[in-house]
Amino acid sequence: MSDITVQKTKEDSASKSLQITVPADRVREAEAKAVKYFTQRVRLPGFRPGKAPETVVRKRFNDAIRQTILEEVIRESWETAQTSEKLKPIGEPHIHNLKFEDGGPIEFEIHVDVRPELVLARTGGFKLKRQVAAVTDAQVEERLRDLQERKANWLPVEGQKPAPGQMVRVEVAPIENGAAGASQPYTMVLGEGRAIPEVEERIMSLLPGETIDTQVKFPDDYSDAAKRGQTREVRVALHEVKRQELPALDDAFAREVGDFESLEALRNTIREDLQSEAAREADSEVRRALVEEIVKANSVEAPPSLVERLIAGYRKAYQITDEQAPGFATEFRPVAEAQVRRDLVLDAVAEGNGLNASEADLDERISSLATARNLPPAQLYAQLEKSNRLRELERTVTEDKVFAHLLAQSTVEEVSGS
Repeated sequence: MSDITVQKTKEDSASKSLQITVPADRVREAEAKAVKYFTQRVRLPGFRPGKAPETVVRKRFNDAIRQTILEEVIRESWETAQTSEKLKPIGEPHIHNLKFEDGGPIEFEIHVDVRPELVLARTGGFKLKRQVAAVTDAQVEERLRDLQERKANWLPVEGQKPAPGQMVRVEVAPIENGAAGASQPYTMVLGEGRAIPEVEERIMSLLPGETIDTQVKFPDDYSDAAKRGQTREVRVALHEVKRQELPALDDAFAREVGDFESLEALRNTIREDLQSEAAREADSEVRRALVEEIVKANSVEAPPSLVERLIAGYRKAYQITDEQAPGFATEFRPVAEAQVRRDLVLDAVAEGNGLNASEADLDERISSLATARNLPPAQLYAQLEKSNRLRELERTVTEDKVFAHLLAQSTVEEVSGS
């Protein structure tokens, strides 16, 4: 029987395109298997199971038979390609330019992203600086203010026009040819950027219960590209205005927020939290700087196929439309390139030094997290599994091991925070 032929047509360090030809005799073998499968399993009126004539089965199930043939030869071809080209795929292959005519060979192209072979000549000997930003009193008071706002009450305002910082309940309807369309209700705090500036200006010109028909211009950087710079006529109705009443900052407030004996105890806890955040940010910056040094020292490039793959993932996560896609890709390409280079470096170090998270590592981390959350480890494991976050945690553990390995090879100087 003739062999399946695999011919490389295009490649970079992280992707391969292969032209596949499945000879006619292999196609006929797959076809015979498919016809036999359907003949033995389908039930047709007037025939006992497995006794329907082949011509009847072919006619009745032609499309299903062709699909089965394709699935079989593509599976076999993909296995052949992985072996012959020594592929290490990091995703599912994509099939393009399929040609399938009765009695002839099947031809198609496979495109697949593969794991690049990255050799790092230097991973240590770098001099890095770790600077933990000092926590200021102003930051503590700002965090305290946030807690106040979460506990605030919203009280109705009667007979007054709304002002920035106040909450309003409004309806906005488009006007076309002098007729107002369906209105949309909104509840927002003025000044937080929930509405375009001109709409907020019109709202602040109204008393509760009033309505105004007016023209507004959408900003040039408006999220919907079709409306940027456009002037539209709208009807704005103001229904309700509320002002925020903050609770007093005292010991009673501290007890309401949590298990704190006094306001001073709450302030101290906030300061400790901010200091912990500053330490984590400093560690993150050291890691970023270390990866950057390794990338420079080894001239690590970001393969275009992996960059495009990551941008597509960003697009899906942020629900970017086809219209917004070109601008989004341009804006996020540097971010994607940096992320790809980072992942390639960390993966190469992990694999080269046997640092990938083991099952024991993962169990230990889950146990530690469960203790901090006062949960049984099995319960936390089940929660992570249900939310599909086990892979994310495994990646985090691996990265922690990799950075511990890398930082031990370099010098980190502690710098006083400003």
